[in-house]
Amino acid sequence: MNTDTDNGGFGARTREVVLAAVRGLVLALVMPPVSALLFALTLLSVSLVPLGVGLVTTPRILGAVREFADVRRRLACEWCGVRIPSAHLPQPEEAGLWARTAGLLRDRQVWREVLWLPVDSTVGALTALLPAILLFYPFEGFAVAAGLWRVLADGRTYWYGFVPVNGQLSALGAAATAAVLLVAAYRLAPRLIVAHFRLTRAVLGAGESELAERVRVLTETRRDAVDTSAAELRRIERDLHDGAQARLVAMGLDLGTIEMLLDKDPGKARELLARARRNSMDALAELRDLVRGIHPPVLAERGLGDAVRALALRLPLPTEVTVELAGRADAPVESAAYFAVSEVLTNAVKHSGADRIRVDVHHGARMLRVTVTDNGRGGAAVGAGSGLSGVERRLGTFDGVLAVSSPLGGPTLVTMEIPCVLS
Repeated sequence: MNTDTDNGGFGARTREVVLAAVRGLVLALVMPPVSALLFALTLLSVSLVPLGVGLVTTPRILGAVREFADVRRRLACEWCGVRIPSAHLPQPEEAGLWARTAGLLRDRQVWREVLWLPVDSTVGALTALLPAILLFYPFEGFAVAAGLWRVLADGRTYWYGFVPVNGQLSALGAAATAAVLLVAAYRLAPRLIVAHFRLTRAVLGAGESELAERVRVLTETRRDAVDTSAAELRRIERDLHDGAQARLVAMGLDLGTIEMLLDKDPGKARELLARARRNSMDALAELRDLVRGIHPPVLAERGLGDAVRALALRLPLPTEVTVELAGRADAPVESAAYFAVSEVLTNAVKHSGADRIRVDVHHGARMLRVTVTDNGRGGAAVGAGSGLSGVERRLGTFDGVLAVSSPLGGPTLVTMEIPCVLS
């Protein structure tokens, strides 16, 4: 009655075992050489940091290590459902070479990935190879039992595992050993590949303290986002109450007066009508400005690039804008980037003393990157009372980062990065 079900279960289990063995074989043959090469390059590059050469090579090599580790994280999740957490510190790419290298070398997650490389090329390779050994090695034992031992032995004792084969009886012993290994493969191969990825997680995964710190940072940025949203709502309510609403109320009163004066004093009625029309136009303009402050229409209709260009056109300083975007980011990301750029440009116009500004917007490596450069007096910094602190909080809501390079005498380079994909 249950033959089909049993056969289906056996077939599914067999496919699972074979898949685990093949995956383990690929991990054991392909990954260890890459791990060993990256580990050697990392040691060489870090040792050259005092000479200056390592400042150029170390960020690139550690970036390759991270990508390699991310590949293993993805395979662990897709193949075995093992999630390997990561807690990298944000590292803005446009910072100076020394700042980038020092930031990477201070990141505990980076060192965890580096120390994982020799483990992956030794113990990791062995644990990945075990499923393939358990599945494929028994076929040699069956071949030995079928008479292959006569060819292989060449008059001497042939060893299959721990079984000395020098006759047909001992060859059958090799076959029995192979059968035991095959049963072990059927039962253990999928578990062994999971064990390999769990070993990877034990070495590569972020610790609880790092994850707790990451949660703390995300909690703070979320709280800042909530506070900012509440303040923005209060500003909108105040602007509506003091601006458009007051004008609309005045216009309503004027219209009521006009209605009473139409027959008695037409001249006064026309005067009030003209004032009501001006109030309506002023109210409409204020509403448009308010809407533009919430979400500019050009941003919604044409995207971040054109919105930044429109922003630059309204500045009193010559501003060059370069945009390299192959698509559009999510609306919240575009909005955050737009208002961050707006704040940085406003600061540059008000405080830098610059006569020229440049804005570069581009996307690469799943990162939206905006750079604002001015030739002003410099001295900009992120801190209490600085407008850049608000920009940093706005970007932090999206796991973004802000980097500022502004020596006294200028120029000032402000780099903003937000992780995102384009559609």
